[in-house]
Amino acid sequence: MVTHVSPGSPPHSAPGPKGLPFLGSLPDLGRDILGFFTRCARQYGDIVSFRLAAWPAMLLNHPDLVEYVLVKNHQNFIKHRFFWRHVEAIFGHGLLTSEGKFWHQQRRLAAPAFAGSRLNSYADTMVQFTERMLQQWQSGQVLDVHQEAMGLTLQIAAKTLFDAEASQDVTEVSQAIDEVMEQISVRFRRPFRIPDAIPLPGNLRYRRGVRRTDQLVARIIAERRHKTEDRGDLLSQLMLARDEAGRPMSERQIRDEVITMLLAGHETTALTLSWTWYLLGLHPAVDAQLAEEVHTVLRGRSPTVDDLPRLRLAEQVVSEALRLYPPAYAIGREALADCEIAGYHVPAGTTIYVSPWVMHRDSRWFDDPQAFQPARWAGNLAKELPRFAYMPFGGGPRICIGNRFAMMEAVLILATVAQQFRLEWQTDRPVQPNPSITLRPGGGVWVRLVSRPIKAGGVENKSTQTSKE
Repeated sequence: MVTHVSPGSPPHSAPGPKGLPFLGSLPDLGRDILGFFTRCARQYGDIVSFRLAAWPAMLLNHPDLVEYVLVKNHQNFIKHRFFWRHVEAIFGHGLLTSEGKFWHQQRRLAAPAFAGSRLNSYADTMVQFTERMLQQWQSGQVLDVHQEAMGLTLQIAAKTLFDAEASQDVTEVSQAIDEVMEQISVRFRRPFRIPDAIPLPGNLRYRRGVRRTDQLVARIIAERRHKTEDRGDLLSQLMLARDEAGRPMSERQIRDEVITMLLAGHETTALTLSWTWYLLGLHPAVDAQLAEEVHTVLRGRSPTVDDLPRLRLAEQVVSEALRLYPPAYAIGREALADCEIAGYHVPAGTTIYVSPWVMHRDSRWFDDPQAFQPARWAGNLAKELPRFAYMPFGGGPRICIGNRFAMMEAVLILATVAQQFRLEWQTDRPVQPNPSITLRPGGGVWVRLVSRPIKAGGVENKSTQTSKE
């Protein structure tokens, strides 16, 4: 039962770890945030209280409690300021970090780029760019498909959302993003903020990564600055937008929105694909079933948006990968005013955590929750689950604006690759979940490429097989 605090209610804290003097549970969170959240849920239940240095915090582990924070009383819970102030240099005040009326205005402006016919029009670009990547792959080659996915989805996001080519920037920008994410991960583990201007080695790497990413974004914007026609993409909408006084969006705000969409628009899909390929490498029988579905549906041709309803197993594989390895492994909010959750007093300023990593591995909602079982999504599970038991893209008004974009892209890329290659995971290259802003595969996902002969109408395409081998 979740209610607002009522007059005279005695304030009391939910159970939870005591932590260390002064630091609270911050060291535990910094060492292993996934393990800390998992242990808290198992030991203390659906609502857990703890401290992060001087800041009170809570972890919610029940769909009803999550719904209260993200939907029913979402006005009282903003993005966590302690968390997001670490990333101002890279994201600025874009859609990911803004709040209130301004956020609502920016979201409304961006929404058409991720819906309807505009969304469907991206499918051909997604497939074409994937096939262009596959032309560089060779059977027997060993490579990191996480880096391949990051580069591919970066190019797709640049082209579909901003009508820009980014192929020449992929290597440098991918390295820059890695540097930024690594330093953000370090910053989240500190009990205090170290300003970017202090020339520590980590800060220097962070600023270098931000500068390189800024260079790509500045080029994308500059190429369009004197071309004011509406191309129907997101950048056109941003550049043509006017406020109530008829003023255009500032250069800085356009930059913040472009960089937010560029990074968020490719990171989620790339990570989804990376974890999907890792899981398929561990489960070759599922991989074989996926290849058979792709052959049955496509018969040797390239996939299109019209094929998505028939690529059911591909979608189930992606959904299951998102369950086990959600890119947004934790969601943070901050209480603006005192309230009450499940009978426990929540003071203003409390950080509220919700962890899809924990929720998705809860045996109350999923049978054999640690197992990779795409078939669990073949029936009515999605409709039978409590609303927030499965939430790979968050939920409520601030649900990921690109969730449909990411799912469509992941399924189309997965099918295109499965049509031509089997990816054998290299067991001598262990993969460890690395929670930064997103859940990255630490060490990459190294595979050996094994070509699959493309079958057209049941007949092997020998020329394609030969060219790959």
